[in-house]
Amino acid sequence: MGKGIRLQFKVILFGVAFGIIASGCEKDTGEPNGGLFLPEGFKATVMVDSIAERVRHLAVAPEGQVYAKLRNSNENSAIAVLHDPNNDGKAEEVHKFGGYRKKQKWSYATAMHVYNGYLYFSSELVVYRYKLTPGSLIPEGEVEVVLTDDHEHGKHEHIGKPLAFDDEGNMYVPFGAPSNACQSPKRTPGAPGQDPCPDLEKHGGIWKFDANKLNQTQEDGQKFATGIRSVVAMDWNPDDRNLYVVVHGRDDLLRLFPNKFNGWQSALLPSEEFIRVEEGSDFGWPYCYYDQLQEKKVLAPEYGGDGKIVGRCEECDDPIIGFPGHWAPNDLVFYQGDQFPERYKNGAFIAFHGSTNRAPYPQSGYFVGFVPFKNGEPSGEWEVFVDGFAKVDPIVSVRDAKFRPMGIAFGPDGSMFLSDSVKGKIWKIVFEGDKATFGESDLAAMEARKELSHIRTPDEIEDDLTKDEIISGGAQTYYTYCSACHQRDGGGATGRFPPLVDTEWVTGDKERLIGVTLDGMDGSIEINGTVYNGVMPQHSFLSDEDIAEVLTYIRSNFGNDASAISEEEVQAVRSKLEAQDENQ
Repeated sequence: MGKGIRLQFKVILFGVAFGIIASGCEKDTGEPNGGLFLPEGFKATVMVDSIAERVRHLAVAPEGQVYAKLRNSNENSAIAVLHDPNNDGKAEEVHKFGGYRKKQKWSYATAMHVYNGYLYFSSELVVYRYKLTPGSLIPEGEVEVVLTDDHEHGKHEHIGKPLAFDDEGNMYVPFGAPSNACQSPKRTPGAPGQDPCPDLEKHGGIWKFDANKLNQTQEDGQKFATGIRSVVAMDWNPDDRNLYVVVHGRDDLLRLFPNKFNGWQSALLPSEEFIRVEEGSDFGWPYCYYDQLQEKKVLAPEYGGDGKIVGRCEECDDPIIGFPGHWAPNDLVFYQGDQFPERYKNGAFIAFHGSTNRAPYPQSGYFVGFVPFKNGEPSGEWEVFVDGFAKVDPIVSVRDAKFRPMGIAFGPDGSMFLSDSVKGKIWKIVFEGDKATFGESDLAAMEARKELSHIRTPDEIEDDLTKDEIISGGAQTYYTYCSACHQRDGGGATGRFPPLVDTEWVTGDKERLIGVTLDGMDGSIEINGTVYNGVMPQHSFLSDEDIAEVLTYIRSNFGNDASAISEEEVQAVRSKLEAQDENQ
């Protein structure tokens, strides 16, 4: 870090002073490499053990300070800056600053980049920037609004705003698909997809903007590529001067089409596509998805597909790699440094945040992968670069994972910084081995980790976590339609799907619970101090008996002890909702 950095014990939040927090982080447990597994010659140090608001993405300034996008951002704090003046890999101080003009109850705000002397970051709906002040940890000027997503977002999914910047002053921003596969009603078993899909006009693609222009909306940008469902991991590769993305593939093959797909297929498919995005690219959403097992794009079931038919998908662009389904690629960074061995130069590091919806099979991902590149093409198989975040294997439910890798950034000296979204832990990784002799033997232990259940392709029979259980009635309905989001143990997934444990939403008002199940729910919800933003689809397609049984099941399991719900109670709420719809 530059010698000229002076610590400032003030912060400007839209012109209002806000106190800096410089302590209160938990102590590191002292595990080797901060508890992580790395190739031989690499060393990890815990920079900070936890940040209360938790962390999304990272960026490192030219002077070496690390900026972290806080997950539970609000009008008082959006960013943390970590100060390591003696360069020992541990943050001596953590300062929080910045905020949003309006309080937004969203928990997956994302993006953190240093570009052209500015610190860019985003909420779900707005891209902001601060002018960096040389010699200061905290920007001294006011925040500027670069881009606002001014669409209606009542029931939209995938509204995060990751960013990438090219070498000509352009900023790339995805406008994610507002649904899973353009069904109407959304996420309803057997419902066909809209054709043509109206969402593709303003969503489901990537737009290009002037990175230096303020107060833009989507209309100020240029549609760059389409057919892209959901993006969190995105980077510009300066070596071949192309934009790259690792896509979150669609969900719910089993839940929506149990007559066409089994649980094993739904756990593995569709692929998380690693794509090279060129102007005019079309990757096929919602009509098509990539099947990495067959190595081809196939027609989605909402449009008549059965997992084998190709049809119109023959015209779509293919990925450069198809990763297994639901690994949740949440960051992508091309390595430009010189500290790591030569094999990593210009290669792609990908943070796989980990699945939530692989039931009845173990959850998968939860590691940082690496793809070697040469001349703008993958030059070898993908590798496991960092593992050990989850601390358990198998990962039955997402909350079993102690940590989940989220953000990747590199310092001026080529060292790596990694963030975790569960506790806000941040690691610094350096190479201390012999670069000249680094080779396959140094990677052997990491290659062997591909056989662990959170990475390998599961055996259809032996890895089925329910193979020895007899499931029927409400439990069967729960495992078919609910467990992918709320998890097998009812614990939910932090920030996305609320828990069914210890909440009045489950054990309290019966009519409200039945109504949410029948009619669905969108927007943010706060439970026990945590904000959740996942969309709850309507389940009116289930019979009154099915709903009564499944709600009775969740009210009497997972530590809950509430009274049963009858078929007559469900029928009464259904009639009331139908009458309301008729009168609208």
